[in-house]
Amino acid sequence: MLRYLIRRLLWACVLFIAVTFVTYVIFFVVPANPARLAAGQSATPERVHEVEKFLGLDQPFYVQYVKFLKRLVLEGSLGQSFVTRQSVNEEILRAAPITASLVFGAMIMVLSLAIPLGIFSALRPRSLLDRLAMVYVLIGISLPSFWIGLVLSYVVGYKLGLTPIAGYCEVFSVPEAAACGGLWDWAYHMILPCLTLAIVVAGTYVRFVRAEVMETLTMDYVRTARAKGAPERTVIRVHVLRNAMLPVVTMVGMDIGLLLGGAIFIEAVFGLQGLGGTALESIGRFDLPVLQGVVIFGAIAIIIFSLVVDLLYAWIDPRIRLT
Repeated sequence: MLRYLIRRLLWACVLFIAVTFVTYVIFFVVPANPARLAAGQSATPERVHEVEKFLGLDQPFYVQYVKFLKRLVLEGSLGQSFVTRQSVNEEILRAAPITASLVFGAMIMVLSLAIPLGIFSALRPRSLLDRLAMVYVLIGISLPSFWIGLVLSYVVGYKLGLTPIAGYCEVFSVPEAAACGGLWDWAYHMILPCLTLAIVVAGTYVRFVRAEVMETLTMDYVRTARAKGAPERTVIRVHVLRNAMLPVVTMVGMDIGLLLGGAIFIEAVFGLQGLGGTALESIGRFDLPVLQGVVIFGAIAIIIFSLVVDLLYAWIDPRIRLT
């Protein structure tokens, strides 16, 4: 297990270096003059030169990247915004809880819906439930997330008035000191965005779980357990579900990036100022450090979750450690 852990950690470090390098190249080498963006379009050439020297852009590229990587690793700093002059860390820490609430809330809904539906659909193929599940899968993978969000916002939020159609409440804020706050207000505002993202993603999971369970049911060890007279409930719980759910663990880790990408559209529909909204604002005002910080933060989150999923998978199935 220790050797497997070391290999995965080394691979995560390689991915981290690759992601930061590519991101730095894209955002600070491809633009014609980042110093001009930082100083403003009306700045004089002398002012642009001063800003260029202050930012270290007059140094060789490899020196700039090493300093950037050193600041990121040792100090945990993603730089300073060109527009607001505030720390990029502060902007990301403000937006990250909103996106995290959306992503993890949606994933909980996805697993709560897709796993039971996929299992029962596989155990009763061609039944009414199976046919309805396949119709849901087709709808879920075909409709765009922003359209589903607009429909739910109009019907559930505006017409029925069951949920808010926009806004966000902090989990740990005190309602007396803010417009809203607390666990209930947070869940009340986030249920519709999470449901929108879950509807889109759950269709893929239903189909995947159904296929894995149906394939596991044909395995020799399942037929052997039935031939020995094991109760059907025990066969399903011990032999089928335990093995069929292993690939789902990997799929969850891989889909964190997909959910982060889909969260951009959901945040725009429901007026959530998460990482997606922060990235779109930084694009509009050419605030490269903020945009770079969002990309790197998202990439690091994906790397960490992939590492956790790899370790969890190896803990569940020891055979993975030998590969």
